[in-house]
Formats: sequence, structure tokens, C-alpha cells
Amino acid sequence: MRLIFMGTPDFALPSLSGLLDSEHQVLTVVTRPDRPRGRGLKESEPPVKRLAVARGLPVMQPENLKDPDFIRRLAEYRADLFVVVAFRILPQEVVAMPPRGTIDIHPSMLPRYRGAAPIQWAIINGETETGVSVFFIGRKIDAGDIIRQCAVPIDPDETAGELSERLARTSAGLLLEVIDEMAAGRVATVSQEGA
Repeated sequence: MRLIFMGTPDFALPSLSGLLDSEHQVLTVVTRPDRPRGRGLKESEPPVKRLAVARGLPVMQPENLKDPDFIRRLAEYRADLFVVVAFRILPQEVVAMPPRGTIDIHPSMLPRYRGAAPIQWAIINGETETGVSVFFIGRKIDAGDIIRQCAVPIDPDETAGELSERLARTSAGLLLEVIDEMAAGRVATVSQEGA
């Protein structure tokens, strides 16, 4: 399938790497703009941009996701599917653009821990298990139809950083399975309505 990948932090790197090494074609990467960081406020590139550039991919870094020029450039790629991993909230016009939809990864067993900081909240609340969910983006945040989930145990002494690294690797494998299934036309979903 022809994909556009949207993501920013380290959490998204295993997923992007897995897709780049797969039979699917990543057409471009969309990430946040470079930002000043540190004491010297030097321009810092997002981790996803660094990987994309190293692998020879074009990169788009829009300030405004509703910018007509950005929307036009996205449409010109004629991607089958948009893949979102740890990115910003997309306007509905972007979500609805690809014919196969726009999918996202959330590091929890949705509908549990929708929204921000799901890894941290799982640890704070003393959960013994969490997981990752791949789902279609809908109109409400983290509430679209679930395509696949994978439960992951939380070790008693595990930090949020350690758990995040494990969930990022789990996400990459699950994402590739889902996209392979979508390419073969074998995707079933479960609604989160009422959850």
C-alpha cells in the first residue's frame, strides 16, 4: 500500500522503521516543525524527521495542518492510507482524504486511558497490564473503531520510559500486521461507541 506516515517523537521510530523495511511504500513523512531546544536554543529536528531524512524520504513540517497548500500537497501523493503515531490532532479534511482511511496507534487498551499520558496513568494507577490499540481515527479523540489490540504486562518496577520503549516496539509489529491485513482486504473492526 502507498502510505503517508505522520509522527514526531522517539515512540514513532520503530513503527516508521518497520514500514520502511516492509513491502509497503512510505511516500512522505509529516512531522512537527523544527523547534529551538536547550540552553543555546539551537534548532532541533524531531526524531521522525531525522530517520526520514537518513532514509531519503521527503518530509513535510506544516505549522498549520489546515493550511490549503499543505492539504493540496498531501492530496497530490494519492496515498491509500495515512498512518499516525504520536502526532497532532488532524483536521477532518485530512483524516477523510485517503480511500483506506487514517489509522492511529494509542498506547493503551482503548477505551481505557484515552487522551494524553496513557502510559503514565497506567503506572500511576497501579495497573498490571496495558497494551496498544490500532484504530481508525474518527471525529472524537481516540474513539474510532478499533482494528486490533495487543495486551502487554507492566513489570512491577518498570518506569514510564521503559514501558514506552516496549510499547513502541509492540506497536510497530501490530501496525505492520494491520496494514498487511488491510492490503489483503481482511480487516474487521470493533466499535467504541458507548464505551
